[in-house]
Amino acid sequence: MKISRIARIGAVGAVAALALAGCAANEGPTDSTEAPSASALSGTIGATGASSQEAAQQAWVAAFQTANPETTVNYTATGSGTGRENFIAGSSNFIGSDRAFNAEELAAGGFGSCASDEIVEIPVYISPVAVAFNLEGIDALNLDGKTIAGIFAGGITNWNDPAIAALNEGVELPDLAIVPVHRADASGTQETFTKYLSAVAPDVWTYEAGDEWPLATGEAGDGTSGVVDAITNGAGYIGFADASRTSELGQVAVEVEGEYVAYSAEAAAALVEASPLEEGRSAHDLAFDVDPAAAPAGSYPIALVSYLIGCVEYEDAEIASVVKAYFEFIASAEGQDVAAETAGSAPISDSLREQITAAIDAIVTE
Repeated sequence: MKISRIARIGAVGAVAALALAGCAANEGPTDSTEAPSASALSGTIGATGASSQEAAQQAWVAAFQTANPETTVNYTATGSGTGRENFIAGSSNFIGSDRAFNAEELAAGGFGSCASDEIVEIPVYISPVAVAFNLEGIDALNLDGKTIAGIFAGGITNWNDPAIAALNEGVELPDLAIVPVHRADASGTQETFTKYLSAVAPDVWTYEAGDEWPLATGEAGDGTSGVVDAITNGAGYIGFADASRTSELGQVAVEVEGEYVAYSAEAAAALVEASPLEEGRSAHDLAFDVDPAAAPAGSYPIALVSYLIGCVEYEDAEIASVVKAYFEFIASAEGQDVAAETAGSAPISDSLREQITAAIDAIVTE
């Protein structure tokens, strides 16, 4: 199953990368009102974090720097876990993360990037996590949660297994070993996927949801690129990754309420929109409580909600101003459209944008 908007990623991503390389020489857009003018903003900020955001970040950085040529935004896709470690250590001005800091981490505080323990966490990147595979001559398969869990737990080891065949009548499945691929690094994408497995098939997937893979079996890939490369180069391989990076691979339609749903930005958004925000957090800490087992009909049940995380207070007012302006641009309708066009993500709703804007306003710039 292919999605035309995602299929354009390669070309658009290349343009974004070229724009990034030459941003200082570009003229600002004539219709942008979300980002401050070039004369009002300058400075350099650095960030690390979620590789799922990489394509979107390249486009966001290019557009933001074109509108504000005296600014520099450096984003390195290290994986969410490393990004959070860097934020605590004080080596990143902000981060991208495929999960928000949990209650225990928030209580511990000690965010070295900040002048206080108050942080801003905003969900700005919503995308399906695709279950992608490499089987010659097969572009799409139907799988339910129990079967997906069986594959990744190691209970289903061959592609012509009766459990897979029963869900794919008429598909000639090969007598070929299944090689499941997971992330080698701590990853929010991995936590999203394992949360899905534990929610929909707890009798098969008996491990807790987490950003680190609990099994020694299968093959590990570094970052999103490592997972996608492994699947691409391995016959019989299957794995999970941000859908923006898997358009050239075979795709799994996932069972929800008796129907098989192919991934799409709209179907992922439907899951998130049906989910409440976590309770007990501050007004500038917006984290969704997504329950894949409660996915409504027509939604895609493996949806990544990826966050920007920054400080309420910074030691340097210039850094605070650039971070705040960058966050405002990403959350704007223009910024969300840039990510949707480049990475196939689902733009946030207007009502959520209002909450996010209020959260960003908490960042102190004076």
